[in-house]
Amino acid sequence: MIGNDVVDILQSRRESNWQRKGLTEKIFTTDEQLLITQDPEPEMLFWLLWSMKEAAYKIYNRQTKIREYIPKKLASTISAKNTAYCTGKVICQGNVYYTKTTITQDSLHTIAVTCPDQLKNVMEIEKKDILKDDNAIPYLFNSTLNILQDVSVSHHGRFEKVVILDQK
Repeated sequence: MIGNDVVDILQSRRESNWQRKGLTEKIFTTDEQLLITQDPEPEMLFWLLWSMKEAAYKIYNRQTKIREYIPKKLASTISAKNTAYCTGKVICQGNVYYTKTTITQDSLHTIAVTCPDQLKNVMEIEKKDILKDDNAIPYLFNSTLNILQDVSVSHHGRFEKVVILDQK
């Protein structure tokens, strides 16, 4: 399974005051809050952790068919981070989701998967042949294989990302 999230940093700065009173406490666990306050770039870490949670939530939603606002039930940890990418995990209700985020000056793009080896098989595709089930969960109709395939769609501001796991 796959999930993804993209954050347009410029749009986030225009539309969201990430420092407003109570927001960090509402969205993040105590450990995540500590990571944000200790980071030299707390704004970027705020959006990085948010993006990790959103990408993982898309898998959780696909697995459970439950739509709910549960950001604090999605606990993020960072395994490795530099200026270009970050890897980590998100745990929700006993499920572990592995993440990789590509970091640029303008955006964050996080991929979440259920098995770490799947991170090597992620493909970005055009947004076409996407169908949604009764729970609004997207699928790609793969006409070559004549199957429905898990797909994750994310858009924010100037960016849109559509990703699948390569079936090879």
